[in-house]
Amino acid sequence: MIVDTHVHVWEIDPPRYPVGPTAPNWNSYPDEPATADELVAEMDGHDVDWTVLVQTSWSTWDNGYIADSVARFPNRLIGQGLIDPQQESNAEQVRYWVKERGLAGFRFHPMYYPDQKILLTPQNGPMWEELADLNAVIQFHLRAAFADQVASIAQQYPHLKLILDHMGYPQVDEGEQKFQPIIDLARYDNVYLKLSDVAGRSAQDFPYTDVHPFIVKLLQAFGAQRTVWGTGYPGHHRVKYNWPTLEQELRLVRQGLTFLTEDQRQWILGKTAAQIWNLG
Repeated sequence: MIVDTHVHVWEIDPPRYPVGPTAPNWNSYPDEPATADELVAEMDGHDVDWTVLVQTSWSTWDNGYIADSVARFPNRLIGQGLIDPQQESNAEQVRYWVKERGLAGFRFHPMYYPDQKILLTPQNGPMWEELADLNAVIQFHLRAAFADQVASIAQQYPHLKLILDHMGYPQVDEGEQKFQPIIDLARYDNVYLKLSDVAGRSAQDFPYTDVHPFIVKLLQAFGAQRTVWGTGYPGHHRVKYNWPTLEQELRLVRQGLTFLTEDQRQWILGKTAAQIWNLG
């Protein structure tokens, strides 16, 4: 089984599918849609069984398009939405998007709120209780400086599955010491690693060898059975947004990371994700 756990899709069709920021000072918007139909066609061409849709930061807090896409392709797509951590009624929003619209979980961006521990504010207590009751899958867009917030959530809700997007953004020009808080999160059995955006972390061409020491250390800490694989955008949008093609992303895991065993590749490309999202 192959499961891509990180693809952004969107439609530009206001007011049905509005476009707008979910982060302070966001000012970058797409000039064309990137649809679920384009994604599914690409999945078919590369034998990808499932894809996890991740709501974009430019599609507002309305997760309608990914929810509708999951409803259209229930045996191919999974939805991970966004919830506003500053909205007082966000626990109600969690219930709505999971119970009524079929999302599996949500993504949070603590790095967008550098001046506060946004995930741990008292206001968000009811939201986390609701997420825990629903057994939602949670992913975090973060750097090492925000790892303490994830650690707190991992301790308080040990049954929740928590995923670190883009490997926690290792910086090859800073060395491994500043990255240690991400490595330390491996002590919590419910924290998972997402092997994604390797090219974006690298100053080199394929297979991005300068990032390999970080990947090796992460895998030593988390293990392949707590590691998933993700890419970025569908179809031609991958090249447009300077991401590798789906073929290149698959080749990286299959051939470029020569230190992986075949068993590790199978876990990373699909078996771990199948357990997280209960895929048949």
